[in-house]
Amino acid sequence: MSSHKPIKKAVFPVAGLGTRFLPATKAIPKELLPIVDRPLIQYAVDEAREAGIEQMIFVTGRGKTAIVEHFDVAYELEDTMAERGKDMSVLESTRATPGDIITVRQQVPMGLGHAIWCARAIVGDEPFAIFLPDELMIGHKGGSGCMKQMVDAYEAVGGNLISVLEVPMEEVSSYGVIEPGASEGALTEVRGLVEKPPVADAPSNKIVSGRYILQPEVMRVLENQGKGAGGEIQLTDAMAKMIGSQPFHAVTFDGNRYDCGSKTGFVEATLALALEREDMGAEVRSIAERLLKQA
Repeated sequence: MSSHKPIKKAVFPVAGLGTRFLPATKAIPKELLPIVDRPLIQYAVDEAREAGIEQMIFVTGRGKTAIVEHFDVAYELEDTMAERGKDMSVLESTRATPGDIITVRQQVPMGLGHAIWCARAIVGDEPFAIFLPDELMIGHKGGSGCMKQMVDAYEAVGGNLISVLEVPMEEVSSYGVIEPGASEGALTEVRGLVEKPPVADAPSNKIVSGRYILQPEVMRVLENQGKGAGGEIQLTDAMAKMIGSQPFHAVTFDGNRYDCGSKTGFVEATLALALEREDMGAEVRSIAERLLKQA
């Protein structure tokens, strides 16, 4: 049995305006844009559930109520489907246990660190996970998702963990990068964090992706933290201050990451997941091959 407090809460920062996807996001939250037939936020919540997380905390802003409604019961829709004999199982993953969806508002856009701090009263003194829904993390076929891999590692080492991926060295200047210590399998000790370093100064090619497990002390660090890069309160700065005082590890994710915060990443994710579907993969492959020949 693990002596570490279990991870039962997850924070989802979903207050962003999604300006890179305008005009699609003028009235629809970016997190509800679908990859094939499931919205981005659904993939993240399903990943959390797989990892044993029970309480979903959405840090929202104005115009984001549709995210919560997605996980509510749609009486008119379900009644109509039932009357017509439609299969209701397609809605199963959109249902939440009453009380397990909680929202807090981030009234001022002051960065990721500030968004996480807004959830401090609900997190309390419990360790918690963080999901950035823009980062779509898909485990290899038959394997577990990113957060499940992280929770398994957490049960062994405790402390704080971040998900990382290895990229070509010439790409590191676009990401947060870890300064690695001892490594064993997928687990690497984190000695430092560097935000978007020049290639020549990068301490490794392991970039931080959008999954975290943090101890509640990070909230106390964020409480008194000043603004960092971009004039915002940065989560990376708070985590860097905790290195050395608590165990800090990185888990190299065994799976695929899609940057759905960019249009090309969104298209890549849609195509990749569609190709894996038994109900449409062959047809999508045929369409893609035909379009490539015409290009």
